[in-house]
Amino acid sequence: MPLLEVKHMTHFFGGLRAVHDFNLSIEKGEIRGLIGPNGAGKTTIFNLITGVYTPTEGEILFQGQPIVGLQPHEIASRGLSRTFQNLRLWRHMSVVEHIKMARYSKLTYGLVGAFFDTPERRRQEEESDEIAHRLMKELGISHLADQIVTNLPYGAQRRVEMARALATEPDLLFLDEPTAGMNPEELVEMMDIFRQVHEEFGMAIFLIEHRLRVVMELCERIQTLVFGEVIAEGTPDEIQNNPKVIEAYLGEEDIH
Repeated sequence: MPLLEVKHMTHFFGGLRAVHDFNLSIEKGEIRGLIGPNGAGKTTIFNLITGVYTPTEGEILFQGQPIVGLQPHEIASRGLSRTFQNLRLWRHMSVVEHIKMARYSKLTYGLVGAFFDTPERRRQEEESDEIAHRLMKELGISHLADQIVTNLPYGAQRRVEMARALATEPDLLFLDEPTAGMNPEELVEMMDIFRQVHEEFGMAIFLIEHRLRVVMELCERIQTLVFGEVIAEGTPDEIQNNPKVIEAYLGEEDIH
């Protein structure tokens, strides 16, 4: 059974068709990529699967269970977490507070624990603190733990957002243009982090990325989206040599 299965997903905004007959199957531990020119509908697909929008048509199964109609936080609690194309970080909160906040959906000490310093509350809070510091270490931001996140450089903020997503312990992680705005050095470092996270946590990853180098080096299979419709799907080599993909990217970026 696939970890995530999307069947014949179509969506309209008013009279405009944004996504047409989109199909996707992601297995446990797999890294999949979604590419396409600006405005192709890539982020819309992320938003449809993660509950920001409800598809006009189609079926979405996560771990064998339908998730169409669920709220984003309900989908996240089932093990599907994401980052955003435009950073969505809480102002005036520190790095460690961001990551620990994401753990609240995992806390089960209940109302009594919320008001009283019970042993179970202490145990779970200590566990959240340990996980937050481990993630900061793995993402190279331990030295920024007490810094207010909006004071950090852009690349560091991206790492905080990824650490926050990982704190929910997802089985599937959606990354929406995670290297946007990074310089070449930051890009290489972030790609190493993706590999490390995938190897250590064994989670599946679904990646939208405008920088084709990232997708070609990391992903096992790639879909190409144009005007809300998949025009090609295959391995990195197959995608790089597909005439339809080359035509879609002419004038934007060398597909190779």
